[in-house]
Amino acid sequence: MSALAQFARFTGAEVSGSDRFHESPDTADLRGKLLGLGCRIFPQDGSGITAGTGAVCVSTAIEGDNRDLSAARCLGIPVLHRSDLLAEHIRARRTVAVAGTSGKSTVTAMVFEFLTAAGRSPSLLSGANLLRLEERGLVGNAFLGESDLLIVEADESDGTLVRYRPWLSVVLNVSKDHKPVPELVGLFRALAANSERTIVNADDPLLADLPAVARFGFGGAADVRPESVELLPGAVTLTRAGVACRLPIPGRHNAANLLAALAVCAELGIGPAEIAGAAAAFHGVARRFGVTRTREGVIVVDDFAHNPEKIRAAVSAARTLSARVIALYQPHGFGPTRFLRAEYREAFREALGEGDGLCLLPIFYAGGTAVKDISSRDLVEDLGPVPFPASAPADRDEALAWLLPRVRRGDLVLLMGARDPSLAAFARRIVEALGGPA
Repeated sequence: MSALAQFARFTGAEVSGSDRFHESPDTADLRGKLLGLGCRIFPQDGSGITAGTGAVCVSTAIEGDNRDLSAARCLGIPVLHRSDLLAEHIRARRTVAVAGTSGKSTVTAMVFEFLTAAGRSPSLLSGANLLRLEERGLVGNAFLGESDLLIVEADESDGTLVRYRPWLSVVLNVSKDHKPVPELVGLFRALAANSERTIVNADDPLLADLPAVARFGFGGAADVRPESVELLPGAVTLTRAGVACRLPIPGRHNAANLLAALAVCAELGIGPAEIAGAAAAFHGVARRFGVTRTREGVIVVDDFAHNPEKIRAAVSAARTLSARVIALYQPHGFGPTRFLRAEYREAFREALGEGDGLCLLPIFYAGGTAVKDISSRDLVEDLGPVPFPASAPADRDEALAWLLPRVRRGDLVLLMGARDPSLAAFARRIVEALGGPA
């Protein structure tokens, strides 16, 4: 939503908006940057809706009895879904839509940075902040370039990506998240049918029957595959067409993400030799395996992982930096936690082993209607006997009290979770409790 607001301002529209975290200190930086762009921000109480408002744009997270919506209905103001506005931007430009249950934000950022480095001047609409754009004083999830190219993150969580008709779509992978796998496959199939061209992960058997102009992956079925792969501490290196591309973030999943970005660039006539420098200089994405080393010799990683497959990938990447991982995870939403309950059990049991640790923070509640019939304590009890300590503290103070006596030099503390704007601040609190940044 903030990306759409910025894009509207970049193109000259007047923008106002509201948020249920309107006065939270955790959103102060975002709020200040939006205000600096000329957006007007109101409490979510209907006060920002006037007869002069041209349209109201909402996300799926907004309930039907929201006071802003009530005010819009009273005044006869059109209400658009977020996806309707994004679909218009996609239709108006030569758009690359990055889809899949995992890796969308990272691949979107890579494609944007690689095309920018190649002089293609793309625009961007993403669900996460690019650190390179943050360093320029921007929010980081939107940019207006000079060409007709637009790189968008096409989210599947509410099913609305079937409305998009991009020039090129990229489908990265499928795993249970938000919806059952067969429903997700159907959504990605619809996106592919709506796209002029599609690139698909050749290593995901669930995507095997999607039509594609190119397939990326590590196996023999891939058109875009590396001659060699190195998984290094804190980095991956792929060799493609004789050119080594080093990416300064770890994990096999990020090697796959890099392959996807290479495949997109190839469709635009850009080869590995033009990309290698940009890959090595890739700044990354906020809360995507953000590494901080502390004075006490502990590595703290802040990551957006929020489903079982992403948890597996984050822990696997963490293993490249430390043999011992202490994982803290905050499930997001009671419905999603209930939906993925069995998969969480298997993911934690498979990813963590003897000497590791697991702390499940209370489930994040963003407001609105929810049946609160599941807890992090239930997830811990589901684990049964495991070779690592597992805890479900009542709050973050208890979590720190559980964590700090267990951590020793050389360990890696992995904080995972999504949606909650205060998680980044909690990561900083952990770093300070371990002596501060090195």
